[in-house]
Amino acid sequence: MNNERIAVVLNDLLHITNDRIAGFENVEGKVWESYSHLKGEYDHMISDSKIMKNELINLIQDRGGKADDSASTAGAIHRAWIDLKNSFPIGNKENSTLENVVYGEQNAINAYQEVLTNGELDPESTKVVSEHLRQLRESYTKFKKIEEYKKNS
Repeated sequence: MNNERIAVVLNDLLHITNDRIAGFENVEGKVWESYSHLKGEYDHMISDSKIMKNELINLIQDRGGKADDSASTAGAIHRAWIDLKNSFPIGNKENSTLENVVYGEQNAINAYQEVLTNGELDPESTKVVSEHLRQLRESYTKFKKIEEYKKNS
């Protein structure tokens, strides 16, 4: 396996993880004021994301790569669009925000799954990325349930 290629792939996942953290920080105060009982789970997801980020950085550096600890341009554009959309006084901002979180989690799951399916990682990286994927799926399920609950309320 080529350590340089592995570092590139892991950097792509690092960008996604940074997008995820920035997205979660964007949600702060938009939904959780109304659903304060979910705040603990939300904080746990942010904490998990930061641990995932550090694990990816360590994997990249262990393979001789340089971690690009930034968010993606696409993620920044998406967050700006969401902020713009939420600035208009029409529609249910909480439902819209939750829909965007679910959308983002699904995209992260797809990216992580694709990396694992391509088989470009070494065994240690595969193990770590597989665990991250499990956590992403768990997070997606939680947010999806919240989204469905809110739609039915």
